Amino acid sequence: MSDNPLAPSWLVRPHDANALAPSVWSQNAERAADGELLIAGASAIAIAAEYGTPVYVIDEADVRTRARGIRDSFDAEFAAIGSSVKVYYAGKAFLSTQVAAWMIEDGLNIDVCSGGELAVALAGGAPPERLGLHGNNKSVAEIDRAVGVGIGAIVLDSLIEIERVAEAAARHGRVQPVRLRVNSGVHAHTHEYLATAREDQKFGIPLAEVAATVASIRSHDSLEFLGLHSHIGSQIFESDGFAEATSRLFAVHAELLAGGPVPELNLGGGFGIAYTSVDDALPIPELARRLAAIVATAAAERGIPVPVIAIEPGRSIIGPSMTTLYTVGTIKDVVVSDASTGSATAVRKYVSVDGGMSDNIRPALYAADYSARIANRSSTAAPALVRVAGKHCESGDILVHADYLPGDVQPGDLLAIPATGAYGWAMASNYNYLARPPVVAVKTGRTRVIVRGETEADLLSRDAGLDTE
Repeated sequence: MSDNPLAPSWLVRPHDANALAPSVWSQNAERAADGELLIAGASAIAIAAEYGTPVYVIDEADVRTRARGIRDSFDAEFAAIGSSVKVYYAGKAFLSTQVAAWMIEDGLNIDVCSGGELAVALAGGAPPERLGLHGNNKSVAEIDRAVGVGIGAIVLDSLIEIERVAEAAARHGRVQPVRLRVNSGVHAHTHEYLATAREDQKFGIPLAEVAATVASIRSHDSLEFLGLHSHIGSQIFESDGFAEATSRLFAVHAELLAGGPVPELNLGGGFGIAYTSVDDALPIPELARRLAAIVATAAAERGIPVPVIAIEPGRSIIGPSMTTLYTVGTIKDVVVSDASTGSATAVRKYVSVDGGMSDNIRPALYAADYSARIANRSSTAAPALVRVAGKHCESGDILVHADYLPGDVQPGDLLAIPATGAYGWAMASNYNYLARPPVVAVKTGRTRVIVRGETEADLLSRDAGLDTE
């Protein structure tokens, strides 16, 4: 239990506020003998000194091990039920040319959601046939480019897109493979899921309209129908939601077989990770085993062959592999009073750092929880409840809502926030004209920049008010 009434009920006061929870940090994060944080053998102090802070630090061996682990686990489990799996890395979580190259080298495909992500994946050497294009409002130009380069699959999201993709494919003399995004009515998050008859959202086609929509797809000689696509949520810790969605999808899948081949079924992604020591995500081998059993059962119940299964993990590959380093600036003890009595109840220690919602918007956008640790040293000071705040001019600019750090945390300390690989850099902004940080890859103690950080000169270079004739 916590000794501070301001702490959330799930947060346990640690015996050691220096300890790194293995489930939260990259596999190669550890403390040196003097207490300094090492990431894949590289000194946090040295990284900060060379690249400044904030800085995103990605453990190359960790991310590639996770990518191969997902591929191998799903390959093995689905081979056992007479099928195979196409693993697409969900590039929206974090994509650079180097990450694209890693994913391709390690046997994964890549899912992109825009022309920009497509350009990055191609520039990283990804063969176009190993890419898939998503999006609820792909522009005509994005569709034309994807078809023109020979993209492996396009996920159709509306009736309008059927005609647009068919026209582009005919123009380029191609037969374009496509999937159809459907609304299964299943919404999953962490340990819970909700099943409804119909969804009110911007993505996909209702299950009741799938048969007619697929008939339209099949009417075009320039399109090849691969199968259905579903995505039921994010940060999912259990398999129950996948079981319900798969049952619904297979019912429609079986009906569609009467009109022609349906070689694939895409179950999407959303596999959860641990952001705090109390998060309990399913290990990937266990998740693969459960999903294979779910698919095998659904196919057997309808007496149909098991199709090729596609999945789209992103967060579960890149999320735990990245840590963001900050420098502590100001520290402020805030006495919080009981609203009913006006008397002081507890102290919350605000630890402010040199980044914030511009480099990690998730806590402000989703109230997402993260963890924090001092990175330049360890301490024997008693743990104190802290809230890690950013430097932006917003009261909601919080990076860590609640965690315990040694009570002697001080200005100038390095602070590390783990599990920032998914949607940190990808959703970063220049709010308050902060320059976006660099991304530094680390492997066996050696560091290199894979995405350059911005400078104030970069920010001003886009300001047309400085142009001179």
